[in-house]
Amino acid sequence: MPLTDRKALTFDVVGTLIDFETGILDYMQGKSKTASPQAILEAYAIAEDRQHHETPRLPFPSMMAPMYREMAAKLGLPSTEDDVQGFRLSIPRWPAFPDAVAALKRLRKRFRLVAMTNSDNWALSHFAKTLEQPFDDLVTAEDVGWNKPDPQVFAYVRGRQSVQGFKFNDFLHVAQSQYHDIAVAKRLGYHVCWIERRKNKQGFGATPAVENVVIPDYHFATLAELADAVEAGK
Repeated sequence: MPLTDRKALTFDVVGTLIDFETGILDYMQGKSKTASPQAILEAYAIAEDRQHHETPRLPFPSMMAPMYREMAAKLGLPSTEDDVQGFRLSIPRWPAFPDAVAALKRLRKRFRLVAMTNSDNWALSHFAKTLEQPFDDLVTAEDVGWNKPDPQVFAYVRGRQSVQGFKFNDFLHVAQSQYHDIAVAKRLGYHVCWIERRKNKQGFGATPAVENVVIPDYHFATLAELADAVEAGK
């Protein structure tokens, strides 16, 4: 099925469009001059995985305080209340990937664009502003009451779009995270596009690791490559 036969793209936001690893490192390296980038990102991934299992209904910004405390204990970071709360408050400064804004503008000419994120509404408002407001619809974990990879998030998003006339086969889910998105979307029968932001980099970075990498329907290193493929009629 060609990319151009789709009508709606659902997007993971953090990690796919927003460079959260740079955002995390910018904050954490301001707290520690000794912890390596790899150690910081791996500590984040471990803390996030734990919080996902303990509090699967919380948007990730609400998980960031206990995650920071766990990371601080492991990495020797300061853990005053200002340090802890400052981690979540760094979200508005997290940058977009360099290709994201332009690629989204290109894709919006052809598709309905839907944000589908484990963020809360406050965080997504900042991410959408950073991305220059590309979305036709916005769905957060705060709206759904669950986080990805729970299938209820996908069902909620699909239901919202159905009132606009979109059917199951109209969707392409676009994401970076094998853990949060790719595996569950494929299991549910979605067509999936993996934007492998960490291509040629070691490990899974700040995303929780998976035992098996699921083969997507489409696979690109950047969002610009997806936009190129669409414009080429692939």
